[in-house]
Amino acid sequence: MIDPDTQTGWVPEAETEDDADDMPLSLRLSIADTLTLGNATCGFMAVYFTTTGILIPHLTGSDESGMARHSAATAVILMLMAAIFDLFDGLVARKLRSSPMGAELDNLSDLISFGLAPAYFVLVYGMVADDAHQRVSALAAIVVLLAVVLRLARFSCVTMKDGMFQGMPSPFGALTVISIVLLELPFVPTLLAIIGVAWLMVSRVEYPKPRGVLAVAMLGWIVSAMGLLAAWALDAPGGQLLLQTGCALQVVLGAVIPLFATARRVNTFRGNRREARAAQLP
Repeated sequence: MIDPDTQTGWVPEAETEDDADDMPLSLRLSIADTLTLGNATCGFMAVYFTTTGILIPHLTGSDESGMARHSAATAVILMLMAAIFDLFDGLVARKLRSSPMGAELDNLSDLISFGLAPAYFVLVYGMVADDAHQRVSALAAIVVLLAVVLRLARFSCVTMKDGMFQGMPSPFGALTVISIVLLELPFVPTLLAIIGVAWLMVSRVEYPKPRGVLAVAMLGWIVSAMGLLAAWALDAPGGQLLLQTGCALQVVLGAVIPLFATARRVNTFRGNRREARAAQLP
């Protein structure tokens, strides 16, 4: 039958149900997509705990430092969990079917967990730390957020050689920024280090992708960091020292990898020049 008002055919109810069963692949979530959504959820909850456990008690004049420490640890653990989800969704996507919208979901989730969450953590740090400057910290938070936005956008447009990232990966950058804040250094060194990490994320420095042994090492490092944060949050003996040691190692690792990558790039360039000169000789 034809509807005289719309001049379109009426679709029987049975056919409508069949169309619902034949949902296009672009609207179906794969297992990898579910892990990616877990990444986004962890990032959002990290913002929640940073707000309710650190910022609000500070604004209301609460002296419960233990609650602030516990909430800070919870927020960072959630960001670490987001990194685990981000690690596994890529591994699962390579092994199993991935939906067409998987790449878009991954970028949006990374923006929440490794852009918004660490930038907000820096912003709150500038509001609650005794020697920090709120407006300057807000500027540093914006720099971190924009660095992640630019890095994710470039990742979608630039094709790199297999096994390498261009610029510090956003999960690694986010964890390094958080480690810098948790080290409780003076404000100026903290600010300069955060801006340095933001620059590394948009730089052309090459970083290896976490695959094989490197992926296992990264997972072990994240789990160890969770243990250090738990010990610090529960005020365990030596927890503060363990936390600072772990954060310092993260910062050192973030500084050493670019040096090795740059040295390798220079050596490769010199080797290519030597080969080109040798080929020109008679």
